[in-house]
Amino acid sequence: MRSKVVESELVYSGPICRVRRVGLEMDSGEVVPRDLIELSDAVVIVPVLADGSLVLIRNERFAVGEELLEFPAGKLEEGEPPEACAARELAEETGCTAGRVERLGGFYSCPGAATEYLHVFLATELTRGRQSLEGYERIRVEVVAPARLEQMIAAGELHDAKSIAAYGLWRLAHAGGGSSGPASSPEGG
Repeated sequence: MRSKVVESELVYSGPICRVRRVGLEMDSGEVVPRDLIELSDAVVIVPVLADGSLVLIRNERFAVGEELLEFPAGKLEEGEPPEACAARELAEETGCTAGRVERLGGFYSCPGAATEYLHVFLATELTRGRQSLEGYERIRVEVVAPARLEQMIAAGELHDAKSIAAYGLWRLAHAGGGSSGPASSPEGG
């Protein structure tokens, strides 16, 4: 039982994504139309201060018309290793540099329609500095205790799925008594 793409038409190509209209051939031979959003892979970083507090950002998100509380994150540049992207995005968005960056795992953001895979990292041994934001970014740093973040998640106050998932991966690793064991991406890295 495996469908395969037998038709593909580029509908849109922009700086963030490409959109294709594809035809999936099913086991029955029927071709079903679907939309496919091609996005670069990305990273999400769970920065933990020495006192156990978490460094998050308030990020203006025009697509939903809200300023969301989320973990720092960003897209991988062409050929950039995920660990390097995590360190870069952490510094740019929060001003923090990490003495240690460790992989916690990863997941697809929207596997029913998009190709994006998110690599999740834990950042510790943090040194605080200045943000280096792009001209279009509206980001403020917030430090939140884990118990408060859990309350916000339970109350439906945190709306960013990647941050909720990354927090869950961190809590699972944290509950196990260590940072994490390596988790592999679908590409094996």
